[in-house]
Amino acid sequence: MAMHNDSAPGETARAGGEDRHLWAIVPAGGSGTRLWPLSRAARPKFLLPLLGERSLLQQTISRITSLVPPERILVVCGPAHAAPVARQLPDLPEQNILIEPAPRGSGPAIALATAVIAQQDPHAIVGSFAADHEVSDLPAFDAALRTAVATARDEWLVTIGLTPTRPETGYGYIERTDEVIVATDDGASYRAARFVEKPDAAAAAEYVASGRFLWNASMFVWKADTLLGEVARLLPDLSAGVTRIAQVWGTPGQDRIAADVWATIPESTIDQGVFEKAPRVAVVPAQFGWSDVGDWNNLGDLIESDGSGNSIRGDHVQSQTRNCVVWSETGRLIALVGLDNIAVVDTDDALLVVDRRAAQEVRRIVEQLKLMRRESY
Repeated sequence: MAMHNDSAPGETARAGGEDRHLWAIVPAGGSGTRLWPLSRAARPKFLLPLLGERSLLQQTISRITSLVPPERILVVCGPAHAAPVARQLPDLPEQNILIEPAPRGSGPAIALATAVIAQQDPHAIVGSFAADHEVSDLPAFDAALRTAVATARDEWLVTIGLTPTRPETGYGYIERTDEVIVATDDGASYRAARFVEKPDAAAAAEYVASGRFLWNASMFVWKADTLLGEVARLLPDLSAGVTRIAQVWGTPGQDRIAADVWATIPESTIDQGVFEKAPRVAVVPAQFGWSDVGDWNNLGDLIESDGSGNSIRGDHVQSQTRNCVVWSETGRLIALVGLDNIAVVDTDDALLVVDRRAAQEVRRIVEQLKLMRRESY
């Protein structure tokens, strides 16, 4: 991947200086249950080409490599996904794919990757970016990341928050104060006041109207030793575990010790386990066309639509149909008559029809299939 040669205003040189200490983590977990039946446990959404020819994972790595070279990017995934991740990312060194023995949440995955990085580079500054999100304005993304890095250098845990474009009940929020932590030519960071879990519709409307709340997009930046210090203070068992694993990473005993230690680590998220409790948390407000590509309603908004608002992937014909999403993997003709705001997803072994307003509830179908022991789905 070609590196940018020209520095934007406020940007430090990408070769030499402190930037050689900039690393990135890409947690690649979950199965994207709200995008069932296309996204499955064995074929999660981050491996799928939902928006163009490349997968969401490939697009994530591509935008990060504008500032971080592949040798300083670590992807954390489960054993079942290590091979497809390696195939999709041939420029990533094999040892940079960290396999977590079992899912434990974002807290252990990110803490382990940070500890492994710190073993190689004690002065590392680390950014963490989800594998399955969309960003359309790459220069704005770069600018926000540079501001976050500048803030992290001063021992802050930093999150990049997205300016809301609508009241959204499916996202978490970050409330910011008016206290400016760092101002750069690219933007500013502010002390974070609190993190809020997914709100109801009334609260979401209040948040957007206030102008003080930002969407939590799971984009974080920190100095490795700053994060690991907070993990040691707030989650001592997790700290002890990832420290032990990092010490033997790359040795013959790595897999055995990692499996033994990992089984003792409780589940946690980096948000609830660390960021919601740490004293020095900053947020960088940004706008760069972000989406978590979270469900069929959301994906429909990202796919080009026709004059009737229908977003189509596959063979179809329609009459008096508006604002629908059609995604077909089978080549079968999909015919729609008199429908509004419906998503139809056709795969080889399953067909989904859902009201777009209820798209987030598709995960409940996956829960039912688990209870029914229909593992193939």
